[in-house]
Amino acid sequence: MKIKILHLYPDLLNLYGDKGNIECMRKRLEWRGIDAEVMSYTCEDTGFDLSDVNIVFIGGGSDREQKIVCDRLLEHKDALKEYAEDNGTLVAVCGGYQLLGNYYKLENETIRGLEILDIYTEQGKKRLIGNIVLKADFMDERIVGFENHGGRTYIGSHTPLGKVEYGYGNHDNAGSEGVIYKNVVATYLHGPLLPKNPGLCDYILTNAIKRKNPDFKGLSPLDDKLEKTANQYIVNRFKK
Repeated sequence: MKIKILHLYPDLLNLYGDKGNIECMRKRLEWRGIDAEVMSYTCEDTGFDLSDVNIVFIGGGSDREQKIVCDRLLEHKDALKEYAEDNGTLVAVCGGYQLLGNYYKLENETIRGLEILDIYTEQGKKRLIGNIVLKADFMDERIVGFENHGGRTYIGSHTPLGKVEYGYGNHDNAGSEGVIYKNVVATYLHGPLLPKNPGLCDYILTNAIKRKNPDFKGLSPLDDKLEKTANQYIVNRFKK
């Protein structure tokens, strides 16, 4: 079996250690004997085909870079939306998270979104910065990361990624962070996200493999003692 990971616009959306997220997914597959192929789609590329892609990753960037990327991604809006609705695995971090919504309203302009999620973002007066700890319903270990965003994202009736136990989240005093929709995982957490949260990484990988092979029985365990110790250290330090 081979899992294909498509990294969208790493030449522009690359602020928050997104290469570490890609490398984490690739290595956790390879350590289990599963082939992993990482492909990049940049501003210079023209062909866009999701037919054999198993995971799509969209990272974070500045407002200017997000606008450039969104203008280009709107050309592929239908393909990306069809992929997500068909349970394709899509991971979006920070700016990528905002791009999945209906729009991102800045002070002097509005960036159109891909409308994959029924959410919207508005620019706030100050940035929300700091460590963050979440409790998710679908996994035992806490999800930890770092947030640094000026946007306030309103998720409506969507299911959040997790309940905030420390930090801000989607907006000031939101109480929740990110979105889970089908096999879409969207979040403000970075730093990078997945090496700090092996359980979340495996959740993403499992969804992708199950879509490719419905008879898949589950990932074999890895020795995550070091990763879990680091994760728990952050939880103990910052959790209320």
